[in-house]
Amino acid sequence: MIYRLNIAIRGVVQGVGFRPFVYRIATEMKLNGFVLNSPKGVFIEVEGEKSVLDKFLIRLENEKPNISVITSLEFSFLDPVGFQTFEIRESKQDGENSALILPDIAVCNDCLKEMFDKENRRYLYPFINCTNCGPRFSIIEALPYDRPNTSMKNFSLCNECRSEYENPIDRRFHAQPIACPVCGPQIQLWNENGEVVSEKFDAISKSVELINKGKTIALKGLGGYQLIVDASNDDAISQLRKRKHREEKPFALMFPNLDFIKSLCDVSKFEERLLISPESPIVLLKRKSISKKIISELIAPGNPYLGAMLPYTPLHHLLMKLFSKPIVATSGNLSEEPMCINEHQALKRLSGIADYFLVHNRPIVRHVDDSIVRIINGREMVLRRARGYAPLPITFGKTEILNPNSIIAVGAHLKNTIALTNSNSIFISQHIGDLATDEAFQAFADVITDFEKMYNSNVLHIAHDLHPEYLSTKYAQSTKRKLIAVQHHQAHIASCYAENRLSGNALGVAWDGTGYGTDGTIWGGEFFIYDGKEFDRVATFKQFRLPGGEQAIKEPRRAALGILYEIYGDKIFEPPFIPFMNNFSTSELQILRTMFAKDINSPITSSAGRLFDAVSALIGVKNNSAFEGQAAMMLEFVASSSNDESSYTFAIQKKELYEVDWRMMIEEILEAIRNNIIREVIAKKFHNTMAQIILKIAQMISEHKVVLSGGCFQNAILLENTIKLLESRGFKPYWHQRIPPNDGGISLGQAVIALNKINYKIKD
Repeated sequence: MIYRLNIAIRGVVQGVGFRPFVYRIATEMKLNGFVLNSPKGVFIEVEGEKSVLDKFLIRLENEKPNISVITSLEFSFLDPVGFQTFEIRESKQDGENSALILPDIAVCNDCLKEMFDKENRRYLYPFINCTNCGPRFSIIEALPYDRPNTSMKNFSLCNECRSEYENPIDRRFHAQPIACPVCGPQIQLWNENGEVVSEKFDAISKSVELINKGKTIALKGLGGYQLIVDASNDDAISQLRKRKHREEKPFALMFPNLDFIKSLCDVSKFEERLLISPESPIVLLKRKSISKKIISELIAPGNPYLGAMLPYTPLHHLLMKLFSKPIVATSGNLSEEPMCINEHQALKRLSGIADYFLVHNRPIVRHVDDSIVRIINGREMVLRRARGYAPLPITFGKTEILNPNSIIAVGAHLKNTIALTNSNSIFISQHIGDLATDEAFQAFADVITDFEKMYNSNVLHIAHDLHPEYLSTKYAQSTKRKLIAVQHHQAHIASCYAENRLSGNALGVAWDGTGYGTDGTIWGGEFFIYDGKEFDRVATFKQFRLPGGEQAIKEPRRAALGILYEIYGDKIFEPPFIPFMNNFSTSELQILRTMFAKDINSPITSSAGRLFDAVSALIGVKNNSAFEGQAAMMLEFVASSSNDESSYTFAIQKKELYEVDWRMMIEEILEAIRNNIIREVIAKKFHNTMAQIILKIAQMISEHKVVLSGGCFQNAILLENTIKLLESRGFKPYWHQRIPPNDGGISLGQAVIALNKINYKIKD
């Protein structure tokens, strides 16, 4: 199958022979397309087979001109347009040099060589950087990106640094964060009372000693504080979980080097590329069995994957050089709160969590968490978009955005991001998180203010979710701007449609846990026809009740009870019904029976995500979730152990909408449980069935393009099965790459829909 690979490269890539280099390898590989310069970087489009395009990407980075530096490389696979040759096009000078703030990027190899060179004046200096690497987004206060507009403004350059900064042929020419041990930031190690224990390199050495003794260090990193412990120390990790109120959610790991990661995890070429890229995200990798001898099982309980990353700042490199084995490197916060970014916050909010604080005096302007990425179906999928990726925009053609500087979209309640329209781009913020605490809501409000100021925007409209109780909705309603309400699942589809630069009709499949529907019920298993402007809801899942409402999200066993009640009614409370009912006490069952009978706090839902939860509970994988999405995630892991390709029975009935009736599937699952079929096979057949449902609806609707979005499509088995089925029947599936499929992508969809409502006078 032929794809079009769209690539945007930023860095030292102009005037260094980059375009002739691209032309050479493209023509060698018989790829058609073009390369051009613009004020925003080098843009490339090439068409070819997926396997050839993958090799082209790797060659771009491995064989680039020696003098060139890639600080950001974004790419997406799009539909082909039929290029006939490869050409170097004239440079684009469109006059629209809209401000692009580069993300924070990992320290480059040239700086690392200097940092470990005893003869270099920056030997062991933890803030070494140059024009090609280092902090950007986390230190900028205003545009343009000049030193007086960054948090480095209070560090006066010494004569040597100034000479480098002003020399056009120096690698540090106009490197705004330029610093050295004489004139730049310094580090200190503090105890829990904020008293200085040690300074400079000794502070790093002392920190390593303390980590080896099982202590927790709060390290002030690039975009906020991280909590650091020894990844092999069960006691230290257990203590961190208790202190941080993070019972089972996996911790991210930082490894000393790539070889160490490869010794414990399976690493593909694309996963390796991500690990060593300037973005340097956390990459979800399949762990090898040998990892259990080195990495504590408490890192990711019951999880076949490890979230691995490499050191990306000079300070991390120095720490890992001395420690020489994996560490936990998790966000410096209590669960559900934003990261701490300054010493005052850290001492107050991390009191009782961290034993010591490794701090520095370079201010962090805004929190930027680590990004999380997974390779699915041979493509990069960003699950949490932050350091290395934010705030790069989604860019459109000139005719697609007719109201520049007019809209801010405030996103969802979970995994919140915000988005801002500016010129012909939509800028998407870094991951903000769940708006469940006062601290999180304040961070959300601060990011909105920050974006409006940074991009000098004249915001006239504010787009928000339909859910009246979302704090993001309430924030929007508290402003004096024109409100544009956007349905949650439509936002999911618009986000994926826009990211893939589609046009014309498509079938949109939006599957997630929860979203407020236009009828006031909880949606989550929805199918739409979308033409880039308007939506028509064409199919949904049969609804069932969620006893306890929000509590049923935390307790998948309640979702399971809801689907059983939908099939069997009150009979489920007559013992002995099925062994599953033993997961509830007698008193609980009495209360739940009354809730169903009197329709008390039992909202109805069409959620596909809650079906995943229900099956997880029914087959004994997870009755109660310690974090959002855990039950479905664990169900995927169980299913991955089976190669079964069969599926269960389901029906699709034509009512006002097509309705997917899952009752026969659940009855067959219960029969499989009675027949002692292993849960791995049941879980896999359930995943196969859910993919078959999408195919069947696609065949009934007969739209060639199928857009897949929502948190359920973070599931590799579901997504890959669905892609395979659709492609085998002649459909063209589209899914997320650079924008998260979960609620982190909602703000983009809100912004797109709001623009359409304004531009095309679309009514709700």
